[in-house]
Amino acid sequence: MERPIRVLVAKPGLDGHDRGAKVIARALRDAGMEVIYTGLQQTPQMIVEAALQEDVDCIGLSILSGAHMTLLPKITTMLRENDGADILVVAGGIISDEDALTLRNDHGIAGIFGPGSSTHAIIDFIREHVQRSSVEG
Repeated sequence: MERPIRVLVAKPGLDGHDRGAKVIARALRDAGMEVIYTGLQQTPQMIVEAALQEDVDCIGLSILSGAHMTLLPKITTMLRENDGADILVVAGGIISDEDALTLRNDHGIAGIFGPGSSTHAIIDFIREHVQRSSVEG
C-alpha cells in the first residue's frame, strides 16, 4: 500500500498573513495528502529542520512579504546541505515572473503559483513531481 504524499506548508519570514496557506493546506489534506503546517514567521532553518524531521516529500512555501529572493534560496541551499535535495519545493505568493524564473532555474524551486492559481493545479503539480520512489517507502 502506497503511503500518502507528505507536505510541509510553511510561511517563511515576517509575513503575518496565512489565509492562503491555510486554504492550500486544507485542499492538500482533502486531496489525501498528509499536511504539516508550521505556522507564521518561520526561519529557513526552522522550515528545513521540520521538513527533515517530518520526512516530507514536498515543502510548500507561502510568501507575500517580498523577501522571496532572500528566503527561498536559503531554504533550498540548506536542504541540499542537509541531504534534503530530493524534497520537492514549491512556492506561492506575490512573485514576479522574472523572480519566478530565477527561483526555478537557479535555486531549485520546482513550481511557483501566483494569486488566483487553482488548488487543483497545485495538487496535480505536486502529485506529478514528487519523486515516486520517496513515496513508495
